[in-house]
Amino acid sequence: MRRRKKKGADLKLLSYEEYVVVNAEEYKGRWREYFGNDNPIYVEIGTGRGQFITTWAKNNPHINFIAMEMKEEVLLKAVEKSHGSGSKNIAFLWKDANRLEEYFNENELSRIFINFCDPWPKKRWAKRRLTHHRFLNMYKNLLKEDGEVHFKTDNERLFEFSLNEFAGADWKLKNISLDLHNSELTENITTEYEDKFVAQGLKIYRLEGLPK
Repeated sequence: MRRRKKKGADLKLLSYEEYVVVNAEEYKGRWREYFGNDNPIYVEIGTGRGQFITTWAKNNPHINFIAMEMKEEVLLKAVEKSHGSGSKNIAFLWKDANRLEEYFNENELSRIFINFCDPWPKKRWAKRRLTHHRFLNMYKNLLKEDGEVHFKTDNERLFEFSLNEFAGADWKLKNISLDLHNSELTENITTEYEDKFVAQGLKIYRLEGLPK
């Protein structure tokens, strides 16, 4: 089914020029110039309505954050949250994760967040999953030597698939949780989806991956 777009969302989104970076390709390898500092850069792929990334940005002014999302009406909600918080260490890209290497240079990122991405459940869709090894190899090139991927999902099958993909792509895994909200991890910033799933009694799966 074709996604119904909210009329006028694109124009309103682009009106937030201080947050939305239209010419992201021009900053490849130069994001320090955009932010005006040498702070680490964290990217969230599929930021949704932005609860997660805007909270991170507000709580961590010493880190630069870039939020990516393809759905303009959803990204608009995230930008409005950031605008309301007044954070200056966050930028938003209305872009596709398949083109990450067009926006970022090798060894430019310190962390990549992937939260509750589309599980693409059919076998023939496996390459579209953001934890497929083709994506993991791309992340590996973009991350610094000590960079990490942090992944959360409510989908058990996707999590099992992801564990195998990370292992097969020669990543080191740590802080694996099969029930995040009943684990010992105390510092967890939630997403809107996460709050909804937890309220429904669903388990949240989480891992951290480090390229070897």
